[in-house]
Amino acid sequence: MSGRSYRLFAYWRSSSSWRVRIGLALKALPYEYVAVDLRAGAQDAPEHVARSPLHHVPVLEVLEGGRPALRLVQSMAILEWLDEVHPQAPLLPRDPAARARARALAEHVNASIQPYQNAAVLRWLDERAPAVRADWTRHWLSRGLAALETSIERGAGTFALGEQPGLVECYLVPQLYAARRFEIDLAPFPTLLRIEAACATRPAFAAAHPDRQPDAPPEAPPGAPSDPRPERRPA
Repeated sequence: MSGRSYRLFAYWRSSSSWRVRIGLALKALPYEYVAVDLRAGAQDAPEHVARSPLHHVPVLEVLEGGRPALRLVQSMAILEWLDEVHPQAPLLPRDPAARARARALAEHVNASIQPYQNAAVLRWLDERAPAVRADWTRHWLSRGLAALETSIERGAGTFALGEQPGLVECYLVPQLYAARRFEIDLAPFPTLLRIEAACATRPAFAAAHPDRQPDAPPEAPPGAPSDPRPERRPA
């Protein structure tokens, strides 16, 4: 692995970018951070579309000897690739059943909660039914989090699958942050909040926090909920 380095194209508040930052931090892997300003439409620039045809972030660029050798997109694919290439501080457990459970819980967030707050979906609602937008997000996010609470509380330790954070926490922590942006009442989800609090004690999660990123707006105080308006593109 001599000569390999990483470059992450990301947006400070993108939940998908945040997931990858957590994974990189948990594995203590250094990387160059390249901000893609979704508010300014930088994701539509030809050079970024060449990296990500869907105009999305994150993109993890793998460099060999300083030259791009591989580009990875989609947070789940990136994190699993990192886990395979850098097995230290594993994100997935060894046991096949536990690995399946970890993937299922992460996919619960990725496929069954986050799409309801997707910027493209919210823009569609803003254009056609703005009066229902707030109820839409509160209903679907609360419903998804309630099911996640039930799923995780069965067998959870300090973290979702024991005493070390992993793939599930890469997805859970950004999702709870997003839920606060959309003014979701999190009190009914004590297991999720307990795991989030345990994550907050780990330096890797602090380093990956949106407010710690170079492109975070200076007016956003650390730990404060950010502007709840949707990003221009799904992230």
